Amino acid sequence: MTDTERERLRRTFTEAAETYDRARPGHPPQVFDDLTALAGAGPGCRILEIGCGTGLATLPLAERGCRIVAVELGTELAAVARRNLAGHPGVTVEVAAFEDWPLPPEPFDLVLAATSFHWIDPAVRVARSAAALRPGGLLATLSTHHVAGGTEQFFVDVQDCYERFDPATPPGLRLTAADDIPYDSQEAAGRTIAQGNAALPGADRFEPPVFRRYERDLTFTTRQYLDLLRTFSGTRALDATARAGLLDCVGGLIDRAYGGTVTKRYMTELRLARRRA
Repeated sequence: MTDTERERLRRTFTEAAETYDRARPGHPPQVFDDLTALAGAGPGCRILEIGCGTGLATLPLAERGCRIVAVELGTELAAVARRNLAGHPGVTVEVAAFEDWPLPPEPFDLVLAATSFHWIDPAVRVARSAAALRPGGLLATLSTHHVAGGTEQFFVDVQDCYERFDPATPPGLRLTAADDIPYDSQEAAGRTIAQGNAALPGADRFEPPVFRRYERDLTFTTRQYLDLLRTFSGTRALDATARAGLLDCVGGLIDRAYGGTVTKRYMTELRLARRRA
């Protein structure tokens, strides 16, 4: 992904803040249990969250007594997050790009990016995270994968809709089994394929990462699933005619062939890397 494409796509999320808040599923509860056990995410823990969105990861941590500074690029997303977190005075939501946000003098115990780290400029995301952490602090990143399972035939059939309306869709695309998805060790170590697998600035300031994975099935009605699609950057980046055609095609397929509901299987990966002392 080029810098221009990444910037264009990441700004699409703020166009649908209320839909995002309503439609996006939260993260598996076990994620926050593991953040508590492995990263000390409990009362008094000082957290910097990168790209909080509407607060899907922020709220469970705030309820555990963490002190959180959340940095969100989108003004509309930040406004919804502030509304959702209004009962937690220990949380502050700031509108800024993480790349430009001035780091405070007091370091954090934990830097968290829940499905947002890949949207940050790879030239700075690892180094700035290290600079924000105290020695021994942890960088935690969450990634979510749609994997084989759930209503499997639907996800075969729906490719016809994508191939008709989204020119970026590879022909014959099929979902990958969770066990076949490699651990995201390159990103966690501060490396990207786009940079020739070279270490990114700041990677040497972290110990090798540890991983936790979680699978779950979530069932959506036709309306819920279409709302979910409206929050995806790829869907939002389509022109209005193609987007409407895609949503009509997908919705018609769910209603006609699947009785108005489909089940989607998610695999969430938590990566934890400790800043070297």
